Parts: sequence; structure tokens; C-alpha cells
Amino acid sequence: MKAHAILGAVSALALVSAAPVPAPVAAPAPAAAAQAEQPLYRQVSAPVADRVEDLLARMTLEEKVAQLEVVWTGKTAIFDANDQFDAAKMAKVYPNGIGGVARPSDAHGPISPRELPGRDVAQTIRLVNAMQKWATTKTRLGIPILFHEEGLHGYAAPGATSFPIPIGLASSWDPDLVRRTNVVTAREIRARGVTQALSPVVDIARDPRWGRIEETFGEDPYLVGEMGVAAVEGLQGPGRARVLKPGHVFATLKHLTGHGQPESGTNVGPAPLSERELRENFFPPFEEVIRRTGVAAVMPSYNEIDGVPSHANKWLLTDVLRGEWGFRGAITSDYSAIDQLKDIHHIAGDLEQAARLALAAGVDMDLPDGLSYRTLVKQVREGKVSQAAIDQAVRYVLDMKFRSGLFENPYADVAAAEAITNNADARALALEAAQKSIVLLKNDGLLPLKPTGTIAVIGPNAAKAHLGGYYGIPPHTVSLLDGVKAKVGDRARIVYAEGVKITENDDWWADEVTLADPAQNRQRIAQAVEAARGADTIILNIGGNEQTSREAWADNHLGDRDDIVMVGQQQELFDALKALGKPIVVVLTNGRPLSVNQVAEQADALIEGWYGGEQGGAAMADVLFGSVNPGGKLPVTIARCVGQLPLFYNHKPSAQRGYLFDTTAPLFPFGYGLSYTSFEIGAPRLSAATISTGGSVTVSVDVANTGKVAGDEVVQLYIRDRESSVTQPVKELKGFRRVTLAPGEKQTISFTLTPRSLSLWNIDMKRVVEPGAFDIMVGPDSRTLKTVTLVVS
Repeated sequence: MKAHAILGAVSALALVSAAPVPAPVAAPAPAAAAQAEQPLYRQVSAPVADRVEDLLARMTLEEKVAQLEVVWTGKTAIFDANDQFDAAKMAKVYPNGIGGVARPSDAHGPISPRELPGRDVAQTIRLVNAMQKWATTKTRLGIPILFHEEGLHGYAAPGATSFPIPIGLASSWDPDLVRRTNVVTAREIRARGVTQALSPVVDIARDPRWGRIEETFGEDPYLVGEMGVAAVEGLQGPGRARVLKPGHVFATLKHLTGHGQPESGTNVGPAPLSERELRENFFPPFEEVIRRTGVAAVMPSYNEIDGVPSHANKWLLTDVLRGEWGFRGAITSDYSAIDQLKDIHHIAGDLEQAARLALAAGVDMDLPDGLSYRTLVKQVREGKVSQAAIDQAVRYVLDMKFRSGLFENPYADVAAAEAITNNADARALALEAAQKSIVLLKNDGLLPLKPTGTIAVIGPNAAKAHLGGYYGIPPHTVSLLDGVKAKVGDRARIVYAEGVKITENDDWWADEVTLADPAQNRQRIAQAVEAARGADTIILNIGGNEQTSREAWADNHLGDRDDIVMVGQQQELFDALKALGKPIVVVLTNGRPLSVNQVAEQADALIEGWYGGEQGGAAMADVLFGSVNPGGKLPVTIARCVGQLPLFYNHKPSAQRGYLFDTTAPLFPFGYGLSYTSFEIGAPRLSAATISTGGSVTVSVDVANTGKVAGDEVVQLYIRDRESSVTQPVKELKGFRRVTLAPGEKQTISFTLTPRSLSLWNIDMKRVVEPGAFDIMVGPDSRTLKTVTLVVS
């Protein structure tokens, strides 16, 4: 394959003469001469900024605008009859090259893989290599293509490893686990020749009606920020270096911002948030990731804030993101979000105006098909858009391409990719991630189960591994039924019944969602009761599926709900089984937190399993039968009813005064989770009782396993500013640590609170530390806390 830069250079050797005359200088060695003859942008040893400027100076306007465009739904126009890349068609459709290509692993763009399976490892690499060969050898300047893929909880492609959904990973409260899962995601994506992942999501989520809550790390800015940092470090590699390392991909931080608390809980709805709310809660995860990593890209959100859609918000993208936070990477649009400035938000009369608004705000690439930005050549010629604005956006795109190494090696190797994709290490990590993501919410002594007698495994989710949205297609998945059968072997008799069907179809991609027929469900319930009648124990697997909670990306593809109870007749199934008088453990498989009030009250045990990835069933069986002690904690508050929403732990003091006929207390609080052992967390100790406004303090706390089995506890640190110039939350998470302790073992955990930890945004919207008393609180969840006072003077 043809190289596009000579790597390294050989220094010229001077000829040394014995005569007392100046020695002649030899001609440059071949490698050095070749390097010198290369255009500057081809010289790998040159600074990236210089390479960008050299290439930019050589480009025509048409070539520049092409770098801001991407292709996804238009793939069929560049494929032949066998769905293979057609260079002649590509040259005709994109004569000036193309900036990016979306999701080369799918077949034709936005089509369900159930209807049209995507490309496997070898097929994807053949496509990527063919397109890169065309781009680097058949276009005038040889600019490679920036491919991107989805990697929210594993590479969303055939054959790749599937991990628990992000809200499940957040339930582990283990940033290192999130880092390691993203290392696997990155290497599987990069092995196919792709250098950008549209992940992670660091929106905070405050409304469980919103179908995309499963894509988030929960409701708390600190927890989301720590998980976001870990995810980016896993995808890109540790540190702030912006040069892409082998086996890694560029991360895309999304969605900036306010996305997770939309009006009425509906996707793309306005975010009715003040600047203070943004700075206190929604900005911090983004700022933290940008401050601590070299994250390469940021994606704005679909919604509007204070009347300004994020893709047209210059204050958000230029003043705050680039100005205040110093972000140096590319800003890539969410899919069709620039077009939506016209079609949904109606602040643009046509796509030309939409393009002008987005470009002026700071959006560099138009995903997924460049419909708006393809008007920019015409607009520059007409004087509506400046050449300088185009150049600035192109700089960010070229910067990513140079830093990715695509100019030097844009190709992938099939054998190498197949060797590392969903290998034994990846599957083992998927199992560990699923185990650590499980949250035990109730246990009246039923768990762990004994693998004896007859065990009834019942429920609409029991016989299938649900993977959640933006899912891949792993080679093998383990359902709960599979996991239980493998766990107990021939030591117990397993009986199974579906119980109810939730929806007629569970395809995340399908537009129409139809509830299962109630009459048929009544028959299923009767069959389940008969199956369980002779059982000693019932494992009931209920919750939701990929159609009852998902991204609502169009009016005909909805995924948000006006309630947070279980869909369909699942409660009826539980009631019928409970009437048998058998011990019953309920396992929830779901994407959104559900108000399962009666289930929580009446079940003997309750487990939140989320969508556990390809190994979710095996992990759940490990927990049910005690070979794994659950240690997960909730990253969200679970409300009792929709009328309590929005409900989050870090509310202001004036909130949640009370309801006339009900309680403001959640069903389960943020940070909550039980274990098969018991722990004692001592009172916090401070390294100093008083510090200055610029000082730091160490908080130490003892945690001991007081039970009979080894287990994990998550020690959580919260603060409260007792008196402040502007209102502050009743508590805020500022530290956490998941520790594993043997029976009788004790550890001392230390946290450092810095001025940043104690700061607030004052009345002048300045970040300051105010003198006064702070409650420093530690415990196993946001409700069970011990307190010490810190004075800041």
C-alpha cells in the first residue's frame, strides 16, 4: 500500500577532509531528500498546526466545504449492486473528497440490523480500506476520510462486545471499570479502521420519562463527570495529549447541554434552565472532562436553552466551550441537528440560513449527511459566508485527521481486527461489568438462592438478553434463563414461562410500537401460574424493553413516556404469581428507572439489573445464587410516581416541602444499594477543622465489613454549605470510592476537598469559595450519612 509520508529522516553526513580547507557538504541522503520534496502537510515530523495551514492553503473552496460534510443515508449512491464501494460513483457524487463517513459497519444507514444485517469485521475493513484508498490516491490532495461509529456501551456493530448500558455502568460506581470497558470498545472500533466514536454521553439526567436516560451516567454532576473522564481516557488513552495512540479512537463528548431535563420529559424538548442551573449542574461534567483530558470532539444537543437551540448558540459553543474552557477540538453536529434549525426550531427559513447560524455558532462538521453545509460554497460565492469562517471550521477537521495518523496509515488489517474483537478478555470484562452494575434494592433473606428443588423462571425478559439502545450484535448473548440453567446445572429443576409479552416487537429501530394483546397476555399469565405452581422459588424477570424506553428521534419514532410505571400487564403477572404464596425475587431489566411500588413492597427480593450487555444473564445468575455479592448503587433517584418529577437528591432547600396526600420521599434514594454482607462506615475525620478559602482538607473515614462474606461497599462523600449568598443544594456528592473487603476487614478511605470542591457561583456569576460552615457527610448512600463540620474562614 502506498505511503503518504516518509517516516523519519536521515541526517546528511558531512565529508571530512584532511586538507585544511572547508569540507564539502554531501548531497542529502535519499530519505532526507524525499522528505524535503514532500509538501509540508505530508511531512510527519512537522508540527500539526503547520501541516494544517499548508494543506489549507492548497485547497479550493469546494475541497474545503467537502471536509465539513459527511455521508450516511446517502451510502447507496456510492455502492454497486452488491453493496460494495464503487469508486466511480464516489468520484461523481463527491468529486472534491469527503470529510467523514458515518457508521461503515452498517449496511445502508438507518436500517434495523434485523432487517438488513450490518457488515462483519472483514466486510467493514474492506469498505473502509477501499474508501481510504480512493480518498488518498484519487482525490487531488489525498485527504483521508474520518470515519465514525457509535460506541456508547461497546462498539455498535456485528461481532463486537456488548457491555451494560451507561446507566448500568454508572451503577458500578467504578470509574476504572468504565475506563477498561471503553479500552475494549476503542480497540474494536479502531481495528476496523475507524478513528472516532460518538461517545460518551455526559448529560445529567433528571427525568425518567425521557427515553434516553439509559444513555447517561445518572443524575449527579460529580458522578457523571468522573465516569465521563474515565470513558474518554479509555477511548483515547490517558492524559491530555491529543495525538491518537494505536488501539484508541477519538471520543466525542455529548450532548452540550441541558438534554437530560427536557420540558415534559420529551426528547428534543426545550430545556427551561437558567445560566445558574447550567453552571451548577449541567456544565460541570463537560468542563471536567475537557479540563482533565484531551477529548477530541464535542457534540451539541438538539434542544434549545432560553430560546436558542444549541447548534446555533454562539455563547455556549464559542464563548463558554472554546473561550472559558479552552476546548481545542472539533465541534460536530448531532445527526440532522443543523437542518432542524429550520424544520423543528424554525429559527432558519431554509438550509442556507441554518448553515450560516451553525457555522457562526462554531459547529465544524454537519452530520450525518451535510445537507445544510453543502450550501456553503454557493453562500461564500454570494458573499453570505466568509472564507475565513470556512477556513476555521476546516482547520478543526484537518487537525483531527492529522492527529489521528490517517495521513500516514489510513488502513486496517482484517486478521488483526478479528483476533481482538470479542475475544476471551473482552467477554470476561463484559461479565465483570455486568456483575458490578447490578443493584440489590431489597432482600428479606431470600437471597442468595440455593440451587435446589424446582425454580420457576418467569417473565417477558427472562429468555432473551436485552442490550438497550445503540446496541451491537455480539456473537453470543446470555439471557437470564440461560444463566440460571448454566448456574444450577442438574442440581435443581428449572421451569420457564413467558408470563406476558410487553410489546409485539422489541426492535429498537422499528418505528411503530404496539402493546401486546391483553387477551393473549391473560392466557400467558395463566400458563405462568401453572408453571410456577409446583415451584419452590420464583424468579420473575420484568421491566421494559428497547421499545418502551429509547431515543425519540422523529415524530414517527417515539420513545418517551408520560408515566414511569411498568408497561402492559406486568403488574398483573406479579400479582398472580404472588398469590401462589411462593418466595419470589423480582429482577428488573430496563432502561429507565421504574416506579415499582407494589413490587418493592411485596416481593421478597428486588434487583435492578438494567440492560446488562451480552453477559447480563450469567452475571445475574452469579448474584442470585451468591457466587457474586452485589455491590452496585443507584446513580439516579427512583421516584414513587410521575407526580414527584423532577426528583433528584441534590435539590434546593425550598424544594419538596410535601404533598397533601402523598410523600416526597423517593422509592429508592440516589446512591442506594444493598449487599449480602453488612458494613459499618464510621464518622468522617478532618485533617483540619478550619481552612482558608484557598485551602484544602483531607477527609478520612473508616469502613469495615461486619458480616460473614466478602463484599463491596461504595463510600460516598457529600457536602452542604450551611449558609451561602445564593441558594445551594441540601447536599452534593464530592467523592466516592468502591472498596472490596473480606469479613472483618477494615480500611481507611481518604478524600481531598479542594477549593473547587467547596466553590459556588455567586450573585455575580463568579466561581468563589465563601467563608462559613460546611457539613461534611459520609455514608453508603445519599440518605444514610454521618456528619462533621468544616469551617472555612
